[in-house]
Amino acid sequence: MKSLVVATRNEGKHKELRRLLGRGARGIRLLCLNDFPGAPDVKETARTLEGNAALKAKSAAKFTGKPAFADDSGLFVNALGGKPGVKSARYAGPKQDSVANRRKLLKEMAGKKMRGAAFRCAVALATPEGKTAFARGIVRGRIIFEERGSHGFGYDSVFVPCGYGKTFAELGPRVKDRISHRTRALRRILPAVRRLV
Repeated sequence: MKSLVVATRNEGKHKELRRLLGRGARGIRLLCLNDFPGAPDVKETARTLEGNAALKAKSAAKFTGKPAFADDSGLFVNALGGKPGVKSARYAGPKQDSVANRRKLLKEMAGKKMRGAAFRCAVALATPEGKTAFARGIVRGRIIFEERGSHGFGYDSVFVPCGYGKTFAELGPRVKDRISHRTRALRRILPAVRRLV
């Protein structure tokens, strides 16, 4: 069976990606960095989602000798000039958590009438030989005024996707998996996965 490395140590994310890839990755064994002791951590220093995804995927492919893919996602808010964007995970500071990130976002959005936003995801697939493929996914929506819902993570409790009246955190994983930015990016990368793995 062919192998593909998911460039993460986060077991929850590994399981989520395995679930999202689903039947498209049949016949492919999905591994993660925990399966490779000594694999280096990669700092997300690029200015774009694509750049960060590529840094992680290339590092994993080089270290493991197997094709690897990585993703980077961010929330881009129109009224904030695209912030938090690439720095979504570190918006409130490098040592802060998702709760602090959401609080900062809601504080900066207080009083703003324009609430449009988009979740964006970039996925990079890299081979040990140096080939790289990219795919992108986006879901548009709006930022609400207070948190709602208990599912999901990150900014899910403050983001309502277009066409829905509930946040990602209220809709739950089944609906989110069907329409999310990450799902859309992964669907687009599948032909490259089948070709390069």
